[in-house]
Amino acid sequence: MDFKRQFRHYFSLFAGAAVLSFGLFNVHSQSRITEGGILGMTLFLHHWTGISPGVFSFLLDMTCYLVGFKLLGKDFLKNAIFASCCYALLYRLWEFTGPVLPSLADKPLLAALLGGLFVGVGAGLIVRRGGASGGDDALALILHNALGWKVSRSYFFTDFVVLMLSLSYIPAKKIMFSLLTVLLSSAVIDLIHQKPEISPQKSS
Repeated sequence: MDFKRQFRHYFSLFAGAAVLSFGLFNVHSQSRITEGGILGMTLFLHHWTGISPGVFSFLLDMTCYLVGFKLLGKDFLKNAIFASCCYALLYRLWEFTGPVLPSLADKPLLAALLGGLFVGVGAGLIVRRGGASGGDDALALILHNALGWKVSRSYFFTDFVVLMLSLSYIPAKKIMFSLLTVLLSSAVIDLIHQKPEISPQKSS
């Protein structure tokens, strides 16, 4: 990979992490949009077991990363580590600067649509380059690679399953807005991920 292509590759991962972390902090966190995927599963398990989400998050993320490394190769792991570090550092930056968007807690429909766009663009830029910002992205790429599903279907499947489980302790109305976010973000991710020449490839 020449310098120009390498720069474009890592800049895309960085930009994806920036958009994703910005949206999750300024929209999801402020509006309390319920999460699906790995994050939603950690909250679900915490509710029913009392064990910290941090413990489950580490275990589930590491499991997805290890399986991703096995199926997708060392390039996936390298991209995932870079994107994950960028995401963590940028999210911490947004926490330091504070929200720059007004809270949409009283406008759940607008929050769901705007949040879905941020997640779709951010995660789309990351998975398009074969990376992951966390277990959610890794799991979607694993399902995409192993089952031949579209990336959008992989994201929606994992989010839908977790959101349905979350109905056991979260009001249905809140879940419906989260499903809207998931539908939109999955569609946007698929649009960005479509170019085959930069789809994730297994390392030899």
